[in-house]
Order: sequence, then structure tokens, then C-alpha cells
Amino acid sequence: MAEVIERNADERALPGWLWILAAVASTGLALASFRYFLDAGPMPPKIVANALAVPWLKIHIAGAATALLVGSFQFIHRLRRYCPPLHRWTGRLYVSACLVGGATGFVLALGTTMGPVATAGFGTLAVAWLVVTARGWLLARQRRFSEHRRWMIRSWALTIAAVNLRIYILVAFLIGLPFDASYPVISFLAWVPNLIAAEIYLRSTAGASP
Repeated sequence: MAEVIERNADERALPGWLWILAAVASTGLALASFRYFLDAGPMPPKIVANALAVPWLKIHIAGAATALLVGSFQFIHRLRRYCPPLHRWTGRLYVSACLVGGATGFVLALGTTMGPVATAGFGTLAVAWLVVTARGWLLARQRRFSEHRRWMIRSWALTIAAVNLRIYILVAFLIGLPFDASYPVISFLAWVPNLIAAEIYLRSTAGASP
């Protein structure tokens, strides 16, 4: 019976349409981000103006882009079920990338030139990303797999904040909002709704824990 419950929880990990949308968007952004290491295209000037951009910005991009690239594939049921070693190794890569991205993201939040609200928004995101990802990894180490998947859904919701960030910046530009005014708001908007949506989804599934 426990095996059946575990399998059912596994199959409910994420709706298929949501996985496809997240996988396409995150993979595209990851590949686009890696171009910075080839000096193919300019970085946004106000991001490069970060007081701590050197060397932390490129390290952050490496970690965040890697997490975006492999993260969505961790939710493929058949991969977990029929090739557990591959899931474990890509999971280790995802966790390592999140920890690098989160730690350097916190450093960059302290060096932003966009004001204290942006510092608070991105700094809180970095801490939350580190905490939920580390929690999910520890649960996997303890073989508490159902809880592990739930925490990794939270982690993934924070990882794809990078996608939302670009979308909101584009929307703000298209409707004529000044970058300096919109960016601090986006520093929260990029991830808080994601985390709320993930929590609503988790609570709506059978056996959801508080």
C-alpha cells in the first residue's frame, strides 16, 4: 500500500502542461545566458553596474543557468522510476547549481545599484532559494522522497523566477514604465507569486502537509 501511495504522489508531481511550459522557457533562458561566457552580446548596463559584479555576476549566471537547464528534467516520472542513478546525479548537479546561484545572488543583491527595495527582494529570494533547496536535498538523503519532491517543487518555483524576471522587465518596457521604478517591484514580483502558486498546488494535492 505504501508503494502505491508513493507512486501516486510521484505521478502527481507536476501537471504536464506546466512542466512543458517551464521546461521550454527555462531551457531557452539557460542557453541564452551561457552566451555571456562567449562574450556574445552585451549585458544590461545597470546590471553590470552592480558594485560586486566582478567576479560574482558570471559565477551567478553559471549556477542559475545550469539550474534552469537541468531542473525541469528532475520532474520526469519515467526518469526517476526507470533510471534512478541519472536522476540522482542530475539532482546533485541541480542542487549544487542552486546553491552557487543562491549564494552569489545574495552577494549581488548587496551590491545592486537599484536601491534598498531591490536589495531586499533579490536578497530574500536568494535566501529562500538556498533554504528550500537545501531542505529538499536533506530529505532526499534521508530517503523521505515524497517530502523531498514537495520541497523541490518549491525550489523549482524559485529557480524559474529568472524567467519571470525577464518577462516582467519586457512587459514594463512595453508599457512604458521606467526601469528604475519598475525593477525594485519586479525583484519581489518575479518570485513571490511563484512560491504562493507552488504552495497552493501542494496544499491542493492529497496528503499535502502544512
